[in-house]
Amino acid sequence: MGKPTGFLEYERLSEAYAPVEQRLKHYKEFVVTLSDEEAAKQGARCMDCGIPFCNNGCPVNNIIPDWNDLVYRGNWKEAIEVLHSTNNFPDFTGRICPAPCEAACTLNINTDAVGIKSIEHAIIDKAWANGWVVPQPSATKTGKKVAIVGSGPAGLAAAQQLARVGHDVTVFEKSSRIGGLLGFGIPDFKLDKSVIDRRVEQMQAEGVTFRTQVLIGDKNLPAGINNDATETISADQLKADFDAVILAAGSEVPRDLPVPGRELTGIHAALEFLIPQNKEVQQGIANPINVKGKHVVVIGGGDTGSDCVGTSNRHGAASVTQFELMPMPPEQENKALTWPNWPYKLRTSSSHDEGCTRDFAVATKGFVGDGQGNVKALKAVRLDWKDGKMVEVAGSEFELPCDAAFLAMGFTNPVGSLLEAFGVDKDARNNAKATTDGEGCYRTNVEKVFAAGDVRRGQSLVVWAIREGRQAAREVDAFLMGSSLLPR
Repeated sequence: MGKPTGFLEYERLSEAYAPVEQRLKHYKEFVVTLSDEEAAKQGARCMDCGIPFCNNGCPVNNIIPDWNDLVYRGNWKEAIEVLHSTNNFPDFTGRICPAPCEAACTLNINTDAVGIKSIEHAIIDKAWANGWVVPQPSATKTGKKVAIVGSGPAGLAAAQQLARVGHDVTVFEKSSRIGGLLGFGIPDFKLDKSVIDRRVEQMQAEGVTFRTQVLIGDKNLPAGINNDATETISADQLKADFDAVILAAGSEVPRDLPVPGRELTGIHAALEFLIPQNKEVQQGIANPINVKGKHVVVIGGGDTGSDCVGTSNRHGAASVTQFELMPMPPEQENKALTWPNWPYKLRTSSSHDEGCTRDFAVATKGFVGDGQGNVKALKAVRLDWKDGKMVEVAGSEFELPCDAAFLAMGFTNPVGSLLEAFGVDKDARNNAKATTDGEGCYRTNVEKVFAAGDVRRGQSLVVWAIREGRQAAREVDAFLMGSSLLPR
């Protein structure tokens, strides 16, 4: 695959970013996609390694060496056909996936991995530019109706697969736009929403019906859950109206931080800040949280925390500090120990480069108010990790100015009322209980109700959501028709 000696001749070239001072002035994407020549050289670096571990490192099992080779040879149209054969939405994954495929790249054993994600990004952008991404409606209709609850990547992948084999698919979304957290959770500077919109248009042309602002099940949602619904449909009504139902509502309940002072004004779950900001950018509705000139503390070191950092910097925050409970990871992983698995290493995002103080092994002990109900400082303590246990370091307590705090510590489970409305059994983590292999996989305990994506597996990556949506679609098709030709 690629050029036999390419990995010796060409170095890895990552996608470039617009300068910080420029990109902080707007919320648009700022990644500079590889040119055709640059992408071809990166494709040339793909080794004829015999066993392409990248395929298994990728949850959707992308046929990576094949499209690397096709790009190297300039066969771009065939490259997008190979890419689309396993991945419905490479325009999503080419932008926001952390690329576990690159961690599993054979070249990554002792040098820099092939730039797989950047090649994927280049392929799909070129495909759209050349009109190669077109609707693929089914020539025949089955007469079967499928409801999908949730329009994130799992729901969208399932919807597209089922529509293409002739089922009538309706996607229900409680927010005012399609995309789930892709649409309102992830900032526009990481994923421009026109990328989602053009996929929605493609799927509508394939026969998928989208219904936004419709809540399925109980109206009483936990705090921190976005809900734009103007209409509610009961679970029983949905089961009566459709031949099969897929729950793909994601894992939305944020992990809270029950410490003294949590009730003070200025302390928010991350999505309480990010979702209104997306609405401001997309719809002109002002974000009620503005951190211009404020000292911001982001608690949580993952992608959601990084998104809060980037958004705070665009607001013009006076300072941004990000806390992580765990110790600082090594800048370089022990490849001999971790390859081909996802390594534990320090990851610095584009948002961190825009201005952020990162502090590790820190626990938040409480918040201090200004006497008028607003947060003005944060109390914390440094940690020592011994035998996997967290121990506070004596005498290490400190206080930090904090006018706004964002809790970005992950999500615990899907909205329980949704599962309860359908009578779906939960696993030990309060996710929908369903297997992923064997007979009856992705089925819940409720007749004709399936579950896929984060609602079933817990918070995870976009690629896992797409994988589960595709696999669940195959199981639903087999359930409705007795067998399925959809790929697994």
